Amino acid sequence: MKQNESSITSLISAFGRAYHCQYDTPLIFDDYIAKELITPQEFADIRENMIQGIHFFNPEMAHLIKDEPDEILRWIVQTQLSPTPLARAAYCERVLLHEVALGSTQYVILGAGLDTFAFRYPELKDRLNIIEVDIPATQQFKRSRLSSAKLPIPSNLHFVAMDLTDKDSLITLVTEELSSEKSFVSLLGVSFYLTKEDLSRLLQVLFTKLPSGSSIVFDYADEHLFDTKGISNRVDHMIQMAAAGGEPMKSGYTYVEMEALLDEAGLLIYEHLNPEAIQEQFFQDRTDHLRAFETIHFIHAVKK
Repeated sequence: MKQNESSITSLISAFGRAYHCQYDTPLIFDDYIAKELITPQEFADIRENMIQGIHFFNPEMAHLIKDEPDEILRWIVQTQLSPTPLARAAYCERVLLHEVALGSTQYVILGAGLDTFAFRYPELKDRLNIIEVDIPATQQFKRSRLSSAKLPIPSNLHFVAMDLTDKDSLITLVTEELSSEKSFVSLLGVSFYLTKEDLSRLLQVLFTKLPSGSSIVFDYADEHLFDTKGISNRVDHMIQMAAAGGEPMKSGYTYVEMEALLDEAGLLIYEHLNPEAIQEQFFQDRTDHLRAFETIHFIHAVKK
């Protein structure tokens, strides 16, 4: 992610969650605070830019519903933007709450962006220490948005500014910021943009201090990432948009590769959801455009 584009990336993600909360039913993930972090003008600007982009996403639809901007927006958001972020957030928080019930007392959010978990679960402030990790520009942007929304920072929420690909920063995170208590880690929407070496190092360094039973949830792309088109070419569009934004997608994994990478970090796969399982758990019987994204998988892995 480019430093000066961090606010745009996090804003678009928040836009997708806010749109879902306001317009979709039934809800896959209820982030009712996301809209507080976006100004009405930003919401309108993102909406307009997406509607204008329909010719890129689906030229045929651009012609068929050119006079229906709300339907154009709905199609783009539900088909291209929201499926993976909504499902992975719902899956992650379901696992997290279960892990808290089993004794995890530290939650490390890697690539936190405009995450709102700490604000939606104030009842956990005395039970769960939350550490949000992201680049300085994103964290500064988030702090300003929280201030504008008059959302006080909970006492259990802490910010650590760093680059996840920098080994020295990772070591500092582990040695100076994390406790050695049983922990839960999330890494959502990040692994695609890391090299395999960077992801392997991140997991190995991070889990050196965390005790047995600590775990992580993350999403990853499989080995078909770069040769799958998907519904309305949406996988190809995702790759093109990432590259155009200066943040190219770098890595796809076979299941065997991912299993070996996790094993090197001392982690065992506890649960693995492929696109078919994600569809069944989060999108079954929907009548809108929301469908599980091709090539994207979710993993819950536990330290041995």
